[in-house]
Amino acid sequence: MNLHEYQAKELLKANGINVPESQISNSTDEVFKIAKQFNSSLAVKAQIHAGGRGKAGGVKIVNTPQEAKEFSSSIIHKNLITEQNKPHGQPVNQILIEKTIQIKKEMYFSILIDRKLESIVIITSQSGGVDIEEIANKESNSIIKEYCKINIELTTDQINNLAVGLGLEKKLFYTFEKFLINCFKLFKNLDLSLLEINPLVISDDDEIVALDCKISLDDNAKFRHTEISEAYDWRQIDKKESEAFHNGLSYIALEGNIGCMVNGAGLAMATMDLIKISGGLPANFLDVGGGATSDTVSNAFKILLSDKNVEVVLVNIFGGIMRCDIIAEGIISAVKDVGVKIPIVVRLEGTNVDIGKEILKRSDLNIISADSLTDAAKKSVELTTLKK
Repeated sequence: MNLHEYQAKELLKANGINVPESQISNSTDEVFKIAKQFNSSLAVKAQIHAGGRGKAGGVKIVNTPQEAKEFSSSIIHKNLITEQNKPHGQPVNQILIEKTIQIKKEMYFSILIDRKLESIVIITSQSGGVDIEEIANKESNSIIKEYCKINIELTTDQINNLAVGLGLEKKLFYTFEKFLINCFKLFKNLDLSLLEINPLVISDDDEIVALDCKISLDDNAKFRHTEISEAYDWRQIDKKESEAFHNGLSYIALEGNIGCMVNGAGLAMATMDLIKISGGLPANFLDVGGGATSDTVSNAFKILLSDKNVEVVLVNIFGGIMRCDIIAEGIISAVKDVGVKIPIVVRLEGTNVDIGKEILKRSDLNIISADSLTDAAKKSVELTTLKK
């Protein structure tokens, strides 16, 4: 779960980490008022859940309230497209107005999970800013990493190595140690999967300041941090994905025209693969879960059909916990309830599969039964091809 920059900085500030003075705004008039109050050079920043805002025109340094208002009016309530959220971008509904500071040095700092090594990794680099990815690829020796376990404190050697990685003067080592320990505690206490500060800067008065920040909370730990999870900005993701989440469904929007309704994440991935192999394009990933009910299937259909690109729906259900005859009855009930007009290809397998297929056959609905997953994928692709 991603946070906005202003939300991330509120957490940093509450945990003893320096951030620039700032205020959040929801309108251009507010931006003007805030800029007038600050009466200084300001950074005006679009708030979206994606990096690369600076290069995409979502961040600007301004010197007057009027400049701040004019820039904010050019981006607010519009989609900002960056390298990380192509092709549609994300809506800018809030603007962060931040006092600029005099910078002596820009650096990079992050804490994340290395899943392969099952470890927390802290990364520092003397090179910070918008081109950190390119620098990391070209100058891998400029990146310093320290691996650490969640229940073990950082050692003096690790702290010093990371400070050296940032190119800090000796006089700043103690300041950096306090900063690092605070960041590490924040990362662990809030069950974060990412804490990235880029750039981390040294100000003219030798303060270590987080000039920008990204924070991601582990989705599996959201129940332990309700204040943070309840502040999540659902406008930043596809509307269908938001609706699916609130209906207990796992859904990811894609660019194709074959809607997929499957029970089980692995089966859903296999279904999408076979659609691609058969020459088609899946419109989504959708896992309705092992205990899918009539209501679940009905809600899933509604979400699938809200995508205007969907020309056919492929339902691929394995009847284990739930018998195939009950699933078939649920599909028929959902199709009638939702009023599905497009073809539906159904592949059932598992307990009472023959009974389930017979129920579908007698329904007199536009439901096409498939004998296998490969057969279902081919029939789905053929139906979209015939319509073109």
